[in-house]
Amino acid sequence: MPFLPVDDQLEIISKGTEEVIPLQDLRHKLEFSIKKNKPLVIKLGCDPSRPDLHIGHSVVLQKLRDFQDLGHQAILVIGDFTAMIGDPSERNKTRPQLTLEEAKSNAESYIEQSKVILDVKTLKVLFNSTWLNKMNFSDVIKMSSKYTVARMIERDDFTKRFESKIPISMHEFLYPLAQAMDSVEIRSDVELGGTDQKFNLLVGRDLQREYDQEPQSIITLPLLEGTDGIEKMSKSYDNYIALDDSPEDMYGKLMSIKDSMICKYYKLAVFADKEKVLSVENQLKDTSINPRDIKRDLAKDLVARYYDKDIALKAEQAFDQIFVKKSIPDDISVFILEEDSTILEILMSESLIESKAEGKRLIGQNAIKIDGEVCSDPGHIFSKGSGDLIVKVGKRRFLKISG
Repeated sequence: MPFLPVDDQLEIISKGTEEVIPLQDLRHKLEFSIKKNKPLVIKLGCDPSRPDLHIGHSVVLQKLRDFQDLGHQAILVIGDFTAMIGDPSERNKTRPQLTLEEAKSNAESYIEQSKVILDVKTLKVLFNSTWLNKMNFSDVIKMSSKYTVARMIERDDFTKRFESKIPISMHEFLYPLAQAMDSVEIRSDVELGGTDQKFNLLVGRDLQREYDQEPQSIITLPLLEGTDGIEKMSKSYDNYIALDDSPEDMYGKLMSIKDSMICKYYKLAVFADKEKVLSVENQLKDTSINPRDIKRDLAKDLVARYYDKDIALKAEQAFDQIFVKKSIPDDISVFILEEDSTILEILMSESLIESKAEGKRLIGQNAIKIDGEVCSDPGHIFSKGSGDLIVKVGKRRFLKISG
């Protein structure tokens, strides 16, 4: 299909972005793309240190999809090699390093989950171990010689750690350089990333220039705070809404966000247009409207985005049944007790917890109840002949144990 006029493309590209650096360069790239009828190469680097994607990731993934819809070539660069270094961005210490096998395993899950947003038919997926593993020590020295320590230490997290006398390992300086080499390798025209990645993206521009390439434009996207409204969304902070959460969990987690976050979630999670956001802002100013009702609409809109409207309505009904009517779901799973078993064994077998360690943590938080009573014993045993008992895990997970 023919490309849209430059101004029309820029309007779509700029929506919801934090910065476009430099904007004039991007305009020139788009003009050249139209003139030559050649799509731009749009890069998104992905850190597979964790296998779970959440709606915080959807902010940048949706922008990559915008470029796809405009006819450009989206490339997902899986940082399986750089994950072995550990990105120190926004951290006061380096992240744990992964093996190549661990990174590749996480990446497979990452790609599968991203399909709910990206057009996988046109998407290119590359692993940066393909080219970074081939570099010898001479190549690394050559690459390192193109960037100064003074420039590297300008990075906020390095500066803070240096001033606080927190160790910085030499290999951490190699992370932004290795990530920049990805841009050199694929001859990236545009790179996307969160605001916390701005330094790394700028290094990509610098290194491309050193390798006699036209430097990429960079687009930074805002970070979405998690359900706590404080920290950025992350599994580490347990404040995330996963892209593959069940509709009921997705709806319930949305209902737990602070009222002050409603507009931001409409902008960055639901991707509502200006008119919708303005309408929500006016509703929030109206003291006759309960913010909880606005939040219910937000929760339905989010679930509908990843499922559909009918499923979103059912998720709302399930939420009401549990939290408003304070009743047990109609479709509760039933575990038939064949022999005496501990509560953790049963919950693991039914996938209500991922591990015994998680179960013990939940019990320590008084988050597991048996027939409404808090369970404080990780070794609690269910015996045959005890009748039907209802186990509640957290706020939304139920299991009937039938003895």
